[in-house]
Parts: sequence; C-alpha cells; structure tokens
Amino acid sequence: MKQLIFLLLILFQSCFSYKSVDFKSISSEKKQKFEVEKLDKTRVKGRIVSIDENIIILENKGKSQTISKDEIYDMKVRKFSIIKTASGVLGTYGIVVIILPVILVSALLISAI
Repeated sequence: MKQLIFLLLILFQSCFSYKSVDFKSISSEKKQKFEVEKLDKTRVKGRIVSIDENIIILENKGKSQTISKDEIYDMKVRKFSIIKTASGVLGTYGIVVIILPVILVSALLISAI
C-alpha cells in the first residue's frame, strides 16, 4: 500500500516552480501565473489580469483580487521546470521497473502459500 501511495505522489508531482521577479519587470500581455506573498504573510495565487505602476490584479477561480504594490513582500512567477519533469519521468520509470515487479512477485509468493 505504501508503494502505491509513493507511486501516485511521483506521478502527480508538479512540473512547475516559482521564480522571484521584480514588480517593474512584469508585463500583462503574457497572462502568466503568479504567487504573491503579502506583508501580512498571506499568499495569493492567480493569473495576471492587469498591472500598473501601483496595483496588480490577479484572477483565481473566477475571482479577482487587487493587490497594492505597497502590500507586496515577495512576488513569484510560475515557470516550467525541466528538472522536475525529468525527475518525475525517471522516478516513475524506476517505480515501474523496480518496485512494481517486487510487489507482483511478493503477491504471487503469498498467494502460492
């Protein structure tokens, strides 16, 4: 059972990571996904709707949230991570080649007894 849970965790791991960006370097044309950590340590994730020199508007699950530049502690943009993708593929391959046959053989041995 533990092996099955481990297999599912590896299969569904994220292929994305978040990279810190400067507020001034953000463009609204790309419609990127962001994670904003506010000064009160709350985090807001969402896709950028609009941005100007003082506020940013993010949309998440159909709801818009306006965040002032003065409220932002850290801002991160979501990036595709080839390393996480490759490790997920290799981990899945390892599970299929190594762990799955061990589970099948042990199940056959137990049923033969």
